[in-house]
Order: sequence, then C-alpha cells, then structure tokens
Amino acid sequence: MKSRVRSQLPSMIVAGLLLVQAMIGVTGALAAEQVAIQASVEGNGVVINATAIVNAPYNVIWQTLTDYDHLSDFVPGMDHSQVIGRHGTAVTVQQSGHAGLSFLRYPINVVVESDEHPPSAITIRVLSGNLRRLTGGYTLAAVPGQPHQFVLSWNGLIEPEIALPDFIAVPVLKSNIEDQFLAMVREIERKAALHVSVFVEK
Repeated sequence: MKSRVRSQLPSMIVAGLLLVQAMIGVTGALAAEQVAIQASVEGNGVVINATAIVNAPYNVIWQTLTDYDHLSDFVPGMDHSQVIGRHGTAVTVQQSGHAGLSFLRYPINVVVESDEHPPSAITIRVLSGNLRRLTGGYTLAAVPGQPHQFVLSWNGLIEPEIALPDFIAVPVLKSNIEDQFLAMVREIERKAALHVSVFVEK
C-alpha cells in the first residue's frame, strides 16, 4: 500500500470546489469522448486532472466559473457557497456540503481562496477547514479555428484529513471531482444555450 489519504473534497470549487458521483446524463454538445479525468496518488494526497471541450462564449464560461454565490445551485454535494471577502484578484469563499460515494459520506466545511487571472486561469487553495490541502485550479484555452469552443481543465491536489487507503481514496475522489466538473460543464452549456436563444429572439 502506498500513501494513505485523509478525507473528501467539496468541488470545486470551484473549484472548486471543488465533488461527487459519475458521468451521467451529459447533455447538449458535450460527448463522452470530449471528457478526460485522471487520478493518481502523490504523497498523502490525490492528484486530479480533468479536461473537457466546452461549447460556449467566453463570457458565459468565465461568469459561471466565478459565480461563487450560486455554485450550490448546480454543484452536487455542495449545500452552501458564499463570498465573504474580496481583495484585488483574490476572492474568499466559504463553502459547506458533503462528499463521498455510496456509504462513504463526510461533511465538508472549508474556506477557500479563488485567485482570478482572466482570461485563462483561476487558482484555488484552501485557507481553513477540514481539508488538509487543496491546491489547483481551472485553465481555459480557446480551440483554434472554433469560435465559442474552449478547452476547460481542472488540475489539483487534494489531501483530506481522514486517513483512507489508496484503493478507496482514489476512486472516491475521482468520482466526486468528475461529477462536480461535469456539473460545471453542463451549467456552462445550459447558460450558453439560453444566451443563444435570447440572441436569436432579438
């Protein structure tokens, strides 16, 4: 057995927070082959890399990623998300909820800092709460020759507090991040469809 890992994460936030079940019911233009999620053990944490092709205008993507006060409306497992401070490009967000898979469920209470670097990156780190470590963030890159199509990626390291063996921690955290990441993509594309509908009506 390699390292042992200690708890579960809230998504995403956005990142972050960050978390929660499987790749079910992906709608719109998002196809299964356009999503890739990998997980691996690093020290006492789990590294998660997630990437998807998103079909939406840039402003819709950025607004959804940074709409911290409404993340709990569509991110699975997140019950509360509220901005409690802003300083320059950094936004402090308080989040609570639960994470887990099947019978493994844990309450999550964290304060995270989201540092915004438009147009291409948002970095996230935990400031306090019941995650030992959370570092990572989103990156956004335009697809050449494809208007309103972007590569959205989440890359981060999660180290929970409660020790779990790798064969449990890796699939649970991977499933949680996957569900939250896909929920973010679905919400972006839902808003993009509404945006197009309003534009056509005008």
